[in-house]
Amino acid sequence: MAATARGTALNCISLLNPDVHNSISLLKQACQDSGFFYVVDHGISEDLMDEVFFQSKLFFNLPLEEKMKLLENEKHRGYTPTLCQRFDPENQVQGDHKEGYYIGVEVPVDDILADKPFYGPNQWPSEGVLPGWRQVMEDYHREALRVSREVAKIIALALDLDADFFDKKEMLGEPIATLRLLHYEGEVSDPAMGIYGCGAHSDFGLLTLLATDDVMGLQICKDKDARPQIWEYVPPLKGGFIVNIGDLLERWSNGVFRSTLHRVVGHGQERYSIAYFVEPSHECIVKCLPSCTSENNPPKYPPITCHVYASQRYKDIQVDLSSYHGHEPRDEKP
Repeated sequence: MAATARGTALNCISLLNPDVHNSISLLKQACQDSGFFYVVDHGISEDLMDEVFFQSKLFFNLPLEEKMKLLENEKHRGYTPTLCQRFDPENQVQGDHKEGYYIGVEVPVDDILADKPFYGPNQWPSEGVLPGWRQVMEDYHREALRVSREVAKIIALALDLDADFFDKKEMLGEPIATLRLLHYEGEVSDPAMGIYGCGAHSDFGLLTLLATDDVMGLQICKDKDARPQIWEYVPPLKGGFIVNIGDLLERWSNGVFRSTLHRVVGHGQERYSIAYFVEPSHECIVKCLPSCTSENNPPKYPPITCHVYASQRYKDIQVDLSSYHGHEPRDEKP
């Protein structure tokens, strides 16, 4: 792992590039090769990006007792303590050495969508504890969703679809879009012993936007079936996003676009990142796109409803938070 892991070069897509065909070509190549690429010129101000990181640090610096008041609920909103998720149970001896905080689309409790597993009101630190924190996160959430929709237009064109294919109500019209603040506390990972900042996994949904600080740690494995697996570092990009596609897009595209394994390896430095996960609406049925199948390439995956797939994946990675006693899980198995 660490001694042999190398850096990788990713395609970089500017959302201000007037040559749309060039952007489509870069994205298509990236999604067929590694499923990862950079996005720049996205229109989110540097001030807002810096403020989100600053406010994230303020939250994670709170006493654990204060953070535990906002423990993740059944709607997947709130605080997730260190070790409470294990993305790669076959190779991890314990949970991920990271803590996080989930913020979804704000849905009032009396809204019809609030009956769905992934919709509902968020949990927020009180204004007395972190004044202005909610406003910053809501501003960023809104902007990240806008960027995600712009990237989705390029993805649609790269798959020979109409540019607004993913903008339909049943897709990104009522998305399951989740901002997740992440803090790696500075542990040293040891892959040989099954200890990771975040275990190897592919993301669940359509796409992920990731902003990071300047601390290296993210690695990707372009060929998950290779033995031994070859892991490559993805360098941070100040002001830009690292974007990767998720499992649902791989299913939609019949494997033409690849959802790629990635993990985080710690080297003894604190690390902060801001992830934005975008999935289609709760009832969206993900099935092979007509442009991605032929007589010689039949559909590889059966149709599946977004919430069914997402619910199973969350169940696979997370311990039962009700099992927390004090601040440690009694049973680390997902």
